[in-house]
Amino acid sequence: MIRLKSLELPEVIQSPMANCTDLPFRLIARKQGMRFAFLEMIAAETLVRDHPGTYERMETSAADKPCGAQLVGCNPVSMGKAAAKIEQMGFASVDINLGCPVPKVTGNGGGSQLLREPETAAEIFKAVVNSVKTIPVTVKMRLGYADGTGAEAVRIARLAEAAGVDAISVHGRTRAQGYSGSADYEAIRRVKESVKIPVFGNGDVFDGASAIRLKQVSGCDGVLLGRGALGNPWIYREVEAALEGRPIPPRPTMEERKRILLEHIDLQCQYEEFPIGPLRRVICWYSRDMQGSPAFRAAINAAQTVDEMKRLIEPMFSPVPVPA
Repeated sequence: MIRLKSLELPEVIQSPMANCTDLPFRLIARKQGMRFAFLEMIAAETLVRDHPGTYERMETSAADKPCGAQLVGCNPVSMGKAAAKIEQMGFASVDINLGCPVPKVTGNGGGSQLLREPETAAEIFKAVVNSVKTIPVTVKMRLGYADGTGAEAVRIARLAEAAGVDAISVHGRTRAQGYSGSADYEAIRRVKESVKIPVFGNGDVFDGASAIRLKQVSGCDGVLLGRGALGNPWIYREVEAALEGRPIPPRPTMEERKRILLEHIDLQCQYEEFPIGPLRRVICWYSRDMQGSPAFRAAINAAQTVDEMKRLIEPMFSPVPVPA
C-alpha cells in the first residue's frame, strides 16, 4: 500500500479518463478487482459555477469508494475553490490534470499546456494544496509537451513536490505524441529519481507482464491503468497478481465476459438518460480482441435500441463449439 496522508492507495489504481471512467465503468471494475479509481476529469470553472452537468459526471455511490476526483483548468483561484468543493463532497483525493492532450483543453491553457507554463502550474499546485484540509493532492502529467526526454516533467514534478503535492503520476508520452508510439519508461524513471514523493507510472499497461516491465524499468511506486482496462475489468487482479509474484488468475470464459458486459449495459441504462451512444463505445471495448469484431462493431454502431444491441451480443459472445 502507498500512504498519502490518511489515504492508503493500492499499488494498482485506475486513471481518470474522459468519457470512460463513469460510474457504471467503476462499479463493474470494482466487482472485478479494482480498488481505487478517479472520476472522469472535471473542469474547475464549471464546478465553481455549479453547472448541473458537472455534478452528473461526479455521481457516485456507496459501492464506489474510495474514489478520487480530477480537476482540469488553468486559473489558480478557480482550481483552489473547486478542490475545496471536492473535499466537501467527500472524495478521497483530488488530482490536478497536466496530461490531457485534447486541443479544446490545451487551447484554453489547461491539461498538458501547463507543462509549458511552469509558473502557472506552481501557482495552481499551491492554491489546491492550501485549499484542502485533509485529503491528499496529486498531479497527473505527461513527459512533456513535445520534448520526450522528460525534462519538462522533471521540472513540474519538483515544483509539485515543493508546493506540498503528495504524489505524481506520469504518462510516458508527450502531448505531441497523443497515444501514438510507445510509452517511454526510461523517461519516467528520470522523473521518479528527481523527487522523493511517490510516483505512479502510466502507459501501455495491458497485462501483468507489461506492468512488471513498467515497474522494473521506471522504478515507479505504483501503476496507473488507463486504456488497458477498457472492456477488460479483470485486468486489476491480473496486474496485482503479477506484481506480487502470485499465479495469474485465469481469464474469464466467453460466457463470463458476456455476463459482465450485459451487467455493464444494465448499469449504463440505469445511470444514463440516453444510453445508446455510450453503449456503442462500451460494447466495442469488450469485443476489440475477438474474431469478427470489425463487422460486430459496425452492427453495434448501427443499432438503435438496447434490445437490438443485446441480440447482436448473444451470438458474438457465445462459446464456440470445439470440433469433434
